[in-house]
Amino acid sequence: MNRPVTSAARPRGLSRRDTSLTELMDDPDCDPRALAATYRRFDLVNRLVSAWGRVYREHVAPELRSLGRRARVLDLGCGGGDVVVRLAALAARDGLAVDWVGADPDPRAHTAALERQRSGVRFVAAGSRELLEAGQRFDLVVSNHVLHHLDTEGLRSFADDSLALSRGAVLHADIARSRPAYALYAVGITPLSAGTFLRVDGLRSIRRSYRAPELAAALGSPWRVETPAPFRVLAVARGRAHADA
Repeated sequence: MNRPVTSAARPRGLSRRDTSLTELMDDPDCDPRALAATYRRFDLVNRLVSAWGRVYREHVAPELRSLGRRARVLDLGCGGGDVVVRLAALAARDGLAVDWVGADPDPRAHTAALERQRSGVRFVAAGSRELLEAGQRFDLVVSNHVLHHLDTEGLRSFADDSLALSRGAVLHADIARSRPAYALYAVGITPLSAGTFLRVDGLRSIRRSYRAPELAAALGSPWRVETPAPFRVLAVARGRAHADA
């Protein structure tokens, strides 16, 4: 069962990020059944709200086509793996040859992701630093709904590591904080949220998330921040890994 929303999670205005909030699923002692159900339901929720179809068409597919060879793509902080599996399906439909890797240091997320593992998509229990130290490099690095979880130092490290891991583009997608996003999600997610953390955690995520100018300021150069869809932000940069790495 979902825990009741505490006073710390109740709206106190959306003019600023509320970084004091912690998502229920980030609690190592959270209900494992609700956590597993949340990971499973993310597939549908991300299809409805994450705008990865458009990001794929405008960023991912052109990047992969430009290589003229088999590509290697990383989903960093992949959670339950639904986004990387969806991107793999879109690329396969378009005849693009890609090896996909989903990486997450949380063993619970890794366990959930393994249920989605299939040909061409592999999941590893690792964070960005471990991948760098192992000499891993990719032609494209993406993430979904990671940035709002991070404090200032964590954001800087995650962004820098993602640049070092990529020989090509880096694309970090997230929620854009706004009152309409909060109100619409609060109502729209209710039919899907039974037995999961989707409603409580989704609302907390919105309250923790950045608006586009805030994210641009937090990341600095060489990042630029786009708005690929309502209530979405996309941080874009070119990676720093050597072409032969």
